Amino acid sequence: MRNTAKITTAVLAAGALTLGLTACGSDKGSAGDKDGPLVVAATPTPQGEILDFVQKNLAKKAGLDLEVREFTDYVTPNTAVQQGEVFANYFQHKPYLDDFNKKNGTDIVPVPSGTVHLEPLGVYSKSVKKLGDLKDGATVAIPNDTTNEARALKLLADNGVIELKKGVGYAATPKDVAKNPKNLKFKELEAAQLPRSLGDLDAAVINGNYALEADLSPAKNALVAEKAKGNPYGNFLAVKKGDEKDPRVKKLAKLLTSPEVKKFIDDKYDGAVVAAF
Repeated sequence: MRNTAKITTAVLAAGALTLGLTACGSDKGSAGDKDGPLVVAATPTPQGEILDFVQKNLAKKAGLDLEVREFTDYVTPNTAVQQGEVFANYFQHKPYLDDFNKKNGTDIVPVPSGTVHLEPLGVYSKSVKKLGDLKDGATVAIPNDTTNEARALKLLADNGVIELKKGVGYAATPKDVAKNPKNLKFKELEAAQLPRSLGDLDAAVINGNYALEADLSPAKNALVAEKAKGNPYGNFLAVKKGDEKDPRVKKLAKLLTSPEVKKFIDDKYDGAVVAAF
């Protein structure tokens, strides 16, 4: 049975995390019990949907007992792994994980199976149909976490809207904008809030999973979107260091990069999510 948990409270203060979760479904054993089911944290779309496909269609035949817990933020899936609330997670890319580990003193690592998929970041607007039509002084919202904020600014820079200082890399912030000919105003919001705030903004740079949840397609609705080729932002299965060789993790990693999952991604998301294997 699928076990789905949604985040209600996530407070990180003075190095201590307070979690409030509401869960439905059965909870068979401890997440840290290596003889029990493999409990995996994921954001709902597309990661939760991909895991749900694996659970319903592939896991039983592979001898894998899989439980999925969904979270709607980008912090709790990692802290839950670190604290043993879940055994693995599937929601993030390497630049984000590197930054998270550095800032929080965690030791979470990618499972060595490679990336599973890419969700192209896109610029969306309800007021203009072309990025170049943004008015002088327009407000553009971007994700407020370090790596996705830099990623959003790079997307705008790659499309000629702004120029960034040289060498800022994955740590770019609005302070690193070297040229801003349209005098854009940047509003930093939690990634999950961006689709809900789109109507109050001139444009927003939205992560692919949250765009999909809001029925926005990077392939069809974005003014511009990231290219898949050479993109470092593919998502992967991750665990606490030392758990990479757990037999259940290895089984899930193999299933997530199977031809069946690739076909599922291609058929369901029509370019809004791209298989990376």
